[in-house]
Amino acid sequence: MFLIKQPASRPAFLTILITCSFGLPPSNAQTFSLTDATALIPVNVKAAAAKYKGRKAVLITMDPSKGGFALLKGVDFQDGTIEGEIALKITAPPGPPGMRRSPGFVGIAFRARPDASHYDLFYLRPGNSTSDDQSMRNHSVQYSYEPDQGWLKLRRQWPWVYETWADLKMETWTKIKIEVKGRSAKLFVNGSEQPSLVVDGLKGDDLHGGIALWSYPDQEAYFSNFHIVSSPPVPVKNGSEAAGSWQVTSVGDAIGFQGVLQLRRDGNKLTGDWSGASGKARPVTGTWRNGYIELSFDAELGPPDHPVIAPAILAGWIDGDAGSGRMRVVDRTEGRWTAVRKP
Repeated sequence: MFLIKQPASRPAFLTILITCSFGLPPSNAQTFSLTDATALIPVNVKAAAAKYKGRKAVLITMDPSKGGFALLKGVDFQDGTIEGEIALKITAPPGPPGMRRSPGFVGIAFRARPDASHYDLFYLRPGNSTSDDQSMRNHSVQYSYEPDQGWLKLRRQWPWVYETWADLKMETWTKIKIEVKGRSAKLFVNGSEQPSLVVDGLKGDDLHGGIALWSYPDQEAYFSNFHIVSSPPVPVKNGSEAAGSWQVTSVGDAIGFQGVLQLRRDGNKLTGDWSGASGKARPVTGTWRNGYIELSFDAELGPPDHPVIAPAILAGWIDGDAGSGRMRVVDRTEGRWTAVRKP
């Protein structure tokens, strides 16, 4: 702090104001070297100081009968960036002939509850990156939300949307960066200027929470050099009402369509109807979770005299009088939808 001598005629409060203006603002950055486990709160995992590939780090191992992670102390994160380095070593012995060895699981949970019951998650599977099976290669980096939107549900409902390939190596330090902004997040690997995975429509209920180091049984997960910078949060709010009349526009990789959704809500259940280019008064059913909706109806596609019936799925968030998310008509098209509430 600087001391500034003021003329006697200057008011005292102005002297204080000028003096304080030179003070540094509170920092929005937090750094965790992770050379030991003192900065962590283990939740159903073991955390210990370690040395791996010539570097001091923290080692996370877990009990196969319990799910958990290691929380970074003193972090309440909503929007911003998370950077760190991760390495993974599989400790389980190879299985019987013909069985592929585990490709590994290691990642970062964010907006996490302290008991590990809810969190958004980006994770890496290095052993898949070099597979001869293209389908397995596409499972190299993944997103999920626990407990309601795990990898199996996301993969089956939205193939290749929440996972993709990235150039990874086992038993090698990998730099990662996660950018979180409102309901969107991006995962960057090894300093790339372009993200490996983009999630537009995070599934998590919580808009802020902890950051945690996440691992899996039968492996050693190492973490080092984490740096977190918080940014002003995007003004989104959970709990928006889905009931009402909505003008919907969808854009897909093959076809898109427009229509009107009439929705009614009874607790967490949604019912209603869809009318538009893909059918008139088609019954709609679905669920509502704190503003997040999942809807389905049988869409009519093709010429009116020979329509093709295919299941349509819409999932995403309602934010006040607007909504957006993913759209899929099974075996026909896949893309995004947006909606505005009609008066």
